[in-house]
Amino acid sequence: MILYRNNTADFIDEVERNIIGEQIASAYLKGMGRRASDGERRAWNNSMRFMETIVRKSNIPDDCGILIEYNIPSTSKRVDFVITGQDQDNSSNFLIIELKQWESAEATDKEDIVKTFLNNGVRETIHPAYQAYSYKKYLSDMNSAVYEGDVRAISCAYLHNYQKKNPEPLLQEQYKEIVKDTPVFFSSDAEKLEDFVARYVGKGNGLGILYEIENGKIAPSKKFVDYVADVFEGNPVYTLLDEQKVAYSSIVDIALKTKTKTAIIVNGGPGTGKSVVAMNAFVTLLEKRLNVRFVAPNASFRECMVDTLGKQSSANKKRLKALFSGSGSYVNSYTDEFDTLICDEAHRLKKKGAFMYSGESQVEDIVKAARVSVFFVDDNQMIRPDDEGSVARIKEVCEKHNADVVEVKLVAQFRCSGAEGYLNWVDHTLQIQDTGNYDGWDEGTYDFKVFDDPNEMFIEVCKRNDAGFKARMLAGFAWTWSDAKSGNDNAQKEDVTIPECNFSMPWNSRKDQYTWATDEDKRNQIGCIHTSQGLEFDYVGVIIGNDLRFDENSHTIYASFDDYYDTAGKKGLKNQQARLTAYVKRIYKVLMSRGMKGCYVYCRDEKLREYLKERMNKD
Repeated sequence: MILYRNNTADFIDEVERNIIGEQIASAYLKGMGRRASDGERRAWNNSMRFMETIVRKSNIPDDCGILIEYNIPSTSKRVDFVITGQDQDNSSNFLIIELKQWESAEATDKEDIVKTFLNNGVRETIHPAYQAYSYKKYLSDMNSAVYEGDVRAISCAYLHNYQKKNPEPLLQEQYKEIVKDTPVFFSSDAEKLEDFVARYVGKGNGLGILYEIENGKIAPSKKFVDYVADVFEGNPVYTLLDEQKVAYSSIVDIALKTKTKTAIIVNGGPGTGKSVVAMNAFVTLLEKRLNVRFVAPNASFRECMVDTLGKQSSANKKRLKALFSGSGSYVNSYTDEFDTLICDEAHRLKKKGAFMYSGESQVEDIVKAARVSVFFVDDNQMIRPDDEGSVARIKEVCEKHNADVVEVKLVAQFRCSGAEGYLNWVDHTLQIQDTGNYDGWDEGTYDFKVFDDPNEMFIEVCKRNDAGFKARMLAGFAWTWSDAKSGNDNAQKEDVTIPECNFSMPWNSRKDQYTWATDEDKRNQIGCIHTSQGLEFDYVGVIIGNDLRFDENSHTIYASFDDYYDTAGKKGLKNQQARLTAYVKRIYKVLMSRGMKGCYVYCRDEKLREYLKERMNKD
């Protein structure tokens, strides 16, 4: 969707007559279904005056095309300003210009991340050059008018209120690569930007290009698909086994053949291979040139997938991010905008009121946005009151939208060395549900041990890392997590403390926290449920804090509200002991199922520790 389209002459005229802001605002109301904010209106009026000067003084022909607030198809992102036209070699170009009202910025040591004043405070955000670059790469990979035609994308950023510093934070060495590709123009660079515009669209003839871009089919280019498929080729990590193959085949068959709105619910517990099935189906549907996205509510899992597929190339990772999204990205999507949306860890989808989510229901957003939606679900991994992605809720939404429902069940265990008995034992021992493995599992199939000292457990985890395995320490949210403002942006503070054992370690770094699972430099940090759910390691050491305790008199496990520090996780549960206990038990089951080869446990509550040891005694 494009909020404003015109030729150069009419754009200049409407700015001079001071009606451009109202034109865009009117189109916004019609297209988006809601009024633009006062801030957006001010930004349009301010920025368009600067852009009118650039366009007019660049002396480009009247028949160049102007696009304002171009909503990139199949995303929630909007490009501020686009000029289309031909250069002196008769090559067709569209020039993306990212506009910023910024007056200053600070550099960070994170890739393509800077700090500036946003929303009443100094906050981290992406570099303006990277933002424009990402739009260019998305359209180059996904818009058929670009990759099948002769249209070339160029990108830049214009910070018209920004006085360039010496040295300039936005041009520091860590941003050199992105700025070389996508230059940044400051308030004093108006003439340079005018020359830049004239170089790429100075011969005009842009209205036909505008039409091509707006009407190009959104589907991945063959070159992009071939790259993603190559990562999977022959990789045993992604090999499908037994019922995984059945689930995969069902998803692909329905996505390719059905003409009606359909939801596929793939139900399975930890280690049943949900993510393997999801990734295989995702790549196959890409190869079939469908408009498909991989939805992952958990940012850690999402980043790990991009990191794996990116083959350690920064440029590849940037391209891949267009295909992976969080679950809040579809609140403004059109009906059936996508051929298929594949949602892993769907039990973590959020309802109204969740942090940073402006919609009513993420389940409903996804069902509405896709002709075929695929939900990988485990109701027993819903760990917060605002989690809504249960099987029952998905069915309820499907009925509302007249969507067919297909259910697939995954049962066989492929994690934990095939020790399905171990996970059944965890269920029984944590009193989640009764199972036949109340007294253990097949000997030798899984390495499990209860430690009396967390220091000894950490030493064992370190030994596993030194032996070439991937091992991490995990803990429940039974300690506070100091924020960056208090000097804890990079795991400087050892928040996880057990004084009686002289033990202390930091939570995982807030800086690049989503790479904690793959970064070897972060293996001496402790991950929580939110940075580990959906991931897997060879070995894990799990600290069960005082948020989970054992009552000897009733012989029951219960959660302690005051010792559970996840504010959103216990919201509204002060007087709902049963619900609170259920959530905390699920958290520890998830943590105890992250290790494929082994899990080591330390319980701070001595009674719970002795209870676990007792449950390990088969005699």
